[in-house]
Amino acid sequence: MLHAFHNPVSIHCGQGSLGQLPGILAGRRVVVVTFPEARELGLVAQLRELLKDSLLGVIDDVRPNPDVAHLSALYNRFWESAEACDAVVAVGGGSAIDTAKALMVGTASGRFDELVGLLAAGKPFVPASVKPLIAVPTTAGTGSEVTPWATIWDAANQKKYSLHLDATWPEAAIVDPDLMLSVPAGTTISTGLDALSHALESVWNVNANPISDALAISAVEDIFECLPALASDLRNIELRERMALAALKAGLAFSNTKTALAHSISYEMTLRHGLAHGIACSFTLPLVLEKAWARSPDRDRTLRRLFGPDLRIAARRLRDFLQGLGVKTEFADYGVADSEAAAMIARAMDGARGKNFIGAVSA
Repeated sequence: MLHAFHNPVSIHCGQGSLGQLPGILAGRRVVVVTFPEARELGLVAQLRELLKDSLLGVIDDVRPNPDVAHLSALYNRFWESAEACDAVVAVGGGSAIDTAKALMVGTASGRFDELVGLLAAGKPFVPASVKPLIAVPTTAGTGSEVTPWATIWDAANQKKYSLHLDATWPEAAIVDPDLMLSVPAGTTISTGLDALSHALESVWNVNANPISDALAISAVEDIFECLPALASDLRNIELRERMALAALKAGLAFSNTKTALAHSISYEMTLRHGLAHGIACSFTLPLVLEKAWARSPDRDRTLRRLFGPDLRIAARRLRDFLQGLGVKTEFADYGVADSEAAAMIARAMDGARGKNFIGAVSA
């Protein structure tokens, strides 16, 4: 069987790797996109010292789950004065990187409503202009630093858009665990479980291949070992670095496979029930594991490498892991009735990500 694996992102990782940013930019003028607390944490000052005259400005009003209602004015202001900007540097979690990916894609009009219209049409398009992106994650979970995807939400209309173009691959990723030391326990757990979901979703996936499997298996093993320890020892730089690399490996895995059923379910849980993404895409993992088991001999071999030969033990181990981190694992725990959950799963199976699930065809 033939396989292919492609990822064009130049990766720089390890303690102190943020210091490589000026060399990567090579004198290009940049706008930094980051989260509001970055100033208080001293991160903006650190970036100003690193970038000096290359720094044109800082956009630091990024919000969780970037929504069209907020992005519109942000995008329009950016492109009104974007001529002097050579590149965008995203520093933050998934929301900061997703926001930067939305900003980097310029429409012919320079207006955000044109971009939303193109995304709503669901057809590939070539942007009128593009600003290269350097992605610097400050959480271990999103994987967005090595994927071309960004999620844009429209809460008012209960919709989500997936931005995915050849142009939205970051040029480079800087994964520096020093930037993750201040992440609180709740966010550490939620983002870590997002990474776990990325890895497992790439395994029970119709697009899986031996390279994505190798990355996913390593990521899952590291997360199982590191995340509980890190949750109780947040300043442990060795654990931070191992989780950062696990999230990176999970990102590399699903950069080629895309996600699957758990993520498809998660979008509705976030839109309709307000559940944070990392929890929304991970609380169903035991359920999805049960649906994935015995669907494909090839996928079973990989799942058994991770969980052993017994499905009941495997599902219980996964539930115990999540519950040990304080995550409830049943739809009812989030106010979702059995009938609504069944309908939600059926809709998720029909979604673009749900169709990547190995059980989708025969379910």
